[in-house]
Amino acid sequence: MRPPTGKTALLASLFLLATIVGASAAEEHGLPGAAMSLWWGLPFAGLLLSIATGPLLFHHVWEHHYGKIAAVWAALAVVPLAIAFGMSLASEAVLHTLLTEYMSFIILLFALYTISGGILVAGNIHGTPLVNAGLLLVGAMLASVIGTTGASMILIRPMLRANDNRPFNAHVVIFFIFLVSNIGGSLTPLGDPPLFVGFLRGVDFFWTTTNLWRETLFTGGLVLLVFLAIDIVLHRREGSAPKIKDPTPDTKVRIRGLANLPLLAGVIGAILLSAAWKPGVSFSVLGISLELQNLVRDAIILALAFLSLVVSYKSHREANGFTWGPIAEVAKLFAGIFICIVPVIAILRAGHDGALAPLVALVTSPTGQPNDLAYFWLTGGLSSFLDNAPTYLVFFELAGGDAQRLMTEFASTLAAVSAGAVFMGANTYIGNAPNFMVYAIARHRGVKMPGFFGYMAWSGAVLVPIFLIAGFLFFG
Repeated sequence: MRPPTGKTALLASLFLLATIVGASAAEEHGLPGAAMSLWWGLPFAGLLLSIATGPLLFHHVWEHHYGKIAAVWAALAVVPLAIAFGMSLASEAVLHTLLTEYMSFIILLFALYTISGGILVAGNIHGTPLVNAGLLLVGAMLASVIGTTGASMILIRPMLRANDNRPFNAHVVIFFIFLVSNIGGSLTPLGDPPLFVGFLRGVDFFWTTTNLWRETLFTGGLVLLVFLAIDIVLHRREGSAPKIKDPTPDTKVRIRGLANLPLLAGVIGAILLSAAWKPGVSFSVLGISLELQNLVRDAIILALAFLSLVVSYKSHREANGFTWGPIAEVAKLFAGIFICIVPVIAILRAGHDGALAPLVALVTSPTGQPNDLAYFWLTGGLSSFLDNAPTYLVFFELAGGDAQRLMTEFASTLAAVSAGAVFMGANTYIGNAPNFMVYAIARHRGVKMPGFFGYMAWSGAVLVPIFLIAGFLFFG
């Protein structure tokens, strides 16, 4: 088994872009963010708006042409940069983002998706409220170890089988998205894409573990208690309803594809290696300096992903409904996102001298200190409708972009940005990549899932009040 031609074509296109625009990127440059207007953010806003509305308003066009749409927005960002500031300046900025952040980012997602796709939870159990709560708890804990995407793909089908004889089961999937696809991934860079972006920017691997465990335990615990209360009420109401024949009778649960577990451990080890091992060796690729420990990390992670394809049974992946489509879509869209965000980051780095000075003022108190509560809600609010990884990056830069200062002097601000991006990605189907994947799988299995605004009614009633409490408790 090999990755699809679509992903191969994407990588080839990125290499071609690097070859074309990188020939003159021999010096270290920086875009003049203070001289750039908000019009430079138009491609970024347009791409994110396309991602938000495409699957809902023009589904068939989006499904077949999302890669082309992302490429058009990326070109609308790169070409004007080259015209306005010169090929050398523009190419260095774009290549630096692609080679030092995007490639490591997508390699990790690709590996977690590929390896977790070879792990099959076979068999079935009965979906009582306590069993469901236990599965959600296990999934939330797994999310920080194998990623929200990996945990969601491994556990959503067992969760659906456990509840497929219940007339009321959509709420189970909704809370699965809340906890497993989002909140549970807040404790390590493996958990959720925005935290890995932070890791690539210099945030220590275990920083989120030691600084977000209280917020995660409080928020996730309250959401789980609300689920348990709702599920108990609905389960009792089902007692008087006509019985539905269980399409998947209870059988012994077995975990297949155990050879992939040490491969997941290897991914974690590779990331820890790159954080601890600093040989001080770097290589220049098209004028961009790449550190040896990061190259070794990415090479190990890629090797483990392809090894998973060798050691996994094809039948296990087929039973999981494993396809290359979702990860190919993520790879193409995020390539566009990382390119389009380049001018936005340059403007943000200009701080009070840039076109986004009003946003800087909004998250800054009159004394000049960061307003953590504003960071929490602005990061989270945008992460609800835009992808949470680039949103995290925007507010990371807005808070200064210096990982060492953010982990120490402004630790509460970094915690607010991290919690907002991860937690509130659950507010809509489009806030985080696994959300829509889980939604699509559930609908395919016959679950009557609410639509876009119906889901927001659930998140508004359950999550927003909890986020209000958590915000004032931890960041107020």
